[in-house]
Amino acid sequence: MEKILVIQTASIGDVVLLTSLLEKLHHKFENAQIDILVKKPNHQLFISHPFVNNVWHWDKSDKKYLRLMVLCESIRKEKYDVVFCVQRFFSSGLITLLSGAKKRIGFKKNPLSMFFTHKVEHKIEAGIHEVDRNISLLEGYWCNTAPRPQLYPSKEDYSKMSVYKQGIYYTLSPASLWQTKTLEPEKWLELINNIPQDSMLYLLGSNQDKELCNQLINKSTNTNIINLAGKLTFLQSAALIRDAKMNFTNDSAPLHLCSSVNAPVTAVFCSTTKDFGFTPLSDDSLVVEVNPQPKCKPCGLHGAKKCKYGHYECGRKIDMQNLINRI
Repeated sequence: MEKILVIQTASIGDVVLLTSLLEKLHHKFENAQIDILVKKPNHQLFISHPFVNNVWHWDKSDKKYLRLMVLCESIRKEKYDVVFCVQRFFSSGLITLLSGAKKRIGFKKNPLSMFFTHKVEHKIEAGIHEVDRNISLLEGYWCNTAPRPQLYPSKEDYSKMSVYKQGIYYTLSPASLWQTKTLEPEKWLELINNIPQDSMLYLLGSNQDKELCNQLINKSTNTNIINLAGKLTFLQSAALIRDAKMNFTNDSAPLHLCSSVNAPVTAVFCSTTKDFGFTPLSDDSLVVEVNPQPKCKPCGLHGAKKCKYGHYECGRKIDMQNLINRI
């Protein structure tokens, strides 16, 4: 394997977890050229990466499929020895097929897996983490020693974040793309109001999360809160998260950012479950779930946009003392 391409054009959390496979590939094939393909803007995660050579990015915002075909043509010209297709989508299978690579490795669940030279089972069950599923593409068996996902914020990233690190601080990422994976604002307010007044709390998220964060600040009795939603890059967020006393998240991308820099994290799993294999991998990590669990939990691999029963017990009955104890 002299020239390797790894494909993962899903969400940011999936791409962060992919870095475990990159670490393994680099360890096994130290002199190989390792390239990746992600969707825009997730290519920003690799700006200062020490051993990823080329970062292809698929811009899905406009002329999605035209851009895909142009991308396929460019990738084919690179003459890769092997392509690892981490996704189970048709588009990623098509890129793999058209790459012309000698070895095309992916999961059997991919619709185009019949064109792969090697394919493995994709198992979602208790005890198997996503990083182990990804590593299985390389090993051919479930790997119990998958390395922790790893991001590499630059010195400049850490320098820019130093202004926020003047004392004890916490971070809270209150939003998620999926409603049933998001702890309700009233619950987050209970946690926020228990943060010590002699420390800082930074609210993190995307531009779309600014309003939610502002609402939490306006309703809170805590006066030491700064809304950083939409103001930081992915790597700057990772640099800030690393040195926090504790980071609080939903089952969403920020928990994987925590894993990538081994930062302390407390993650709330509302409609999803640990058995899906997306739990935090930091040394200091805790998953908080409702107890007892409602019969409808989990309601899907990614949760759902709305609770189909209307009660949202998986979030509303979370015991907040479990989070407050982590302060």
